[in-house]
Amino acid sequence: MPDFFAVPLPVNIAILLACAAVVWFAGTRLARYADGIAQRTGMGHALAGFLFLGGVTSLPELSSAMTASYEGYGTLALSGLLGSVCINVLLLAFADAILGRDALTSVVAHPATLMQGVLGILLLSVVVFAIGYGEFAFFGIGVWSATLVPLFVLAVWLSSRIENRPTWVAADHVHLFVAPQPREEVRKEPIGGPSLGRLIWLSAAAGVAILIAGALLAEVGAAVAAETGLGTGLVGFVFIGFTTSLPEISSMIGAARLKRYELAIGDIFGTNLFDLLLIPMADLVFQGPLLSAAGDFEMLAATLGIVLTSIYVIGLINRRNRTIFRIGLDSALVVVIYAGGLLLLNAIRPL
Repeated sequence: MPDFFAVPLPVNIAILLACAAVVWFAGTRLARYADGIAQRTGMGHALAGFLFLGGVTSLPELSSAMTASYEGYGTLALSGLLGSVCINVLLLAFADAILGRDALTSVVAHPATLMQGVLGILLLSVVVFAIGYGEFAFFGIGVWSATLVPLFVLAVWLSSRIENRPTWVAADHVHLFVAPQPREEVRKEPIGGPSLGRLIWLSAAAGVAILIAGALLAEVGAAVAAETGLGTGLVGFVFIGFTTSLPEISSMIGAARLKRYELAIGDIFGTNLFDLLLIPMADLVFQGPLLSAAGDFEMLAATLGIVLTSIYVIGLINRRNRTIFRIGLDSALVVVIYAGGLLLLNAIRPL
């Protein structure tokens, strides 16, 4: 890969915009493919968003985190992952704005989304504890970061079980408890369009495009951000975190326009779980546990991710349809807290 730090700034910006366009288009199409796969396989939109969209749209984070870790930039890799987690949750406010009249959390009723949000909080709590208490190495892998692997497996298992056994549905904004029934009996829709095999191939092509363009986004983004004079932590949290979140933006907006709101939220919560799974993977190429390089900046960033996710989990439980400026009150609170978090992170950023 060329040295983008030696490339003139206007050229880097042009490459950045071109890659962003590729990622946007591929991510938008990916939401349609995921919707078709969910209908044909019967896995449900929340689980499809978690496993399918979440996994594929995490490819840019995989590339940037592994590259930064291999080159010895541990704080850049970790702050980029945590920045992506926080920005991904912030993106739900954009989906809320697209929905417009109703609050996003008032129209999502399936408990699988709640499960994914709570499990994301659990994994982030492990990260905060590891940074505050101290990380320990075991054959080059952090002990606490290694616990993220079985927790991720648990998240997949619990999400798949609860997806096919809904415990309640919503009717006229009133929660009614019903007997468990298969997901396909709750919603039956005519299936048309490409076959399952073609959808899988199209999804694979979109994933490759996202991986290549996303990797370039991270590389070029780091070069452009370096010229601003910001610290490594803030660059990773804001700039790299945003550029690697472009697939989530496009796929989530595509899902929201299809009115697949559970797919959109599953995409965000699922991506965050995949992003946190990258921490023990980065340990394999970093010189020591990645979390051992973290400090107050990364601890605050992970705590911010917990707070933002918790707000939406509360909104999904409460399901009050109260809006302000075309978005739900929970989304508005997320925007305000994210902005305040950025100010605090800037105040403590390492130089």
